[in-house]
Amino acid sequence: MTEVSVEEVGVAVLVDAARAAARHAHAPYSRFAVGAALLMTDGSIVTGTNFENASYGLSLCAETVALATANAQGRLADVLAVAVIGGMKGADGLPVGDKPVGPCGRCRQVLNEAAQMGGRDLPVFCASADGVTVERHMLSALLPHAFGPADLGLA
Repeated sequence: MTEVSVEEVGVAVLVDAARAAARHAHAPYSRFAVGAALLMTDGSIVTGTNFENASYGLSLCAETVALATANAQGRLADVLAVAVIGGMKGADGLPVGDKPVGPCGRCRQVLNEAAQMGGRDLPVFCASADGVTVERHMLSALLPHAFGPADLGLA
């Protein structure tokens, strides 16, 4: 099977999927909604949203939820790119704001797991809540000298 490319699918499509996912954020404490969208090798998109918990340390980030979903489908190594969008929840549930949001350190490490398992460096598209501003970063630049499966001889 031929892998799709980000250019074929379009960054805007990936960012829009992340934004749509953010509407379902369970963020009653921070009111900060985050959505993530993973582009898979076959062109499909897997999404996730943050899921807060009253015991704050048990909260889940959108990127981690999306990656866990991909893994549950047996597709962790098929991740080609990720888009992240976020901001304070608006009245319609969508995030608002004009500054791009990036993955936290924990999410960068979890993304690195998928990247190394797939043998590729992932482009990470960090978008403002309105989707107007999108920054492109390579995961290796966001998490230099990452530790992962390759260090254990597994990738």
